[in-house]
Amino acid sequence: MSEPQASVLFVCVHNAGRSQMAAAFLTHLSQGRIEVRSAGSAPADAVNPAAVRAMAEVGIDLSTQTPKILTPETVRASDVVITMGCGDTCPVFPGTTYLDWKLDDPAGQGLEAVRPIRDAIEQHVRALLTRLLPEPT
Repeated sequence: MSEPQASVLFVCVHNAGRSQMAAAFLTHLSQGRIEVRSAGSAPADAVNPAAVRAMAEVGIDLSTQTPKILTPETVRASDVVITMGCGDTCPVFPGTTYLDWKLDDPAGQGLEAVRPIRDAIEQHVRALLTRLLPEPT
């Protein structure tokens, strides 16, 4: 397999829902062509169980993932940083592309409420993928 063509970091406060789902979708859809990380400014103890169930419904297993702390090194090592409600806690470095996705927070929500968030994240990830990995002409 060839080297990843880009590296992407997904960031939300707890790294337990949105950023975990986004990272899982990008990992799955890019098939190793993109290096994917996720982190949180105040990581939770575990990934949101409703997010795990919602992703299982689309064939992606989040059950072994754990929330990780956001570090300046992780940001510096990424070509694209996508924030999802972490506000000003994300360090900013020159040469890195920053995007902010406005998505509802699945924290404390049931599976019914998490499904549309999951589906919105998948749409964002698919659009990002076409930007990062344009089809050869």
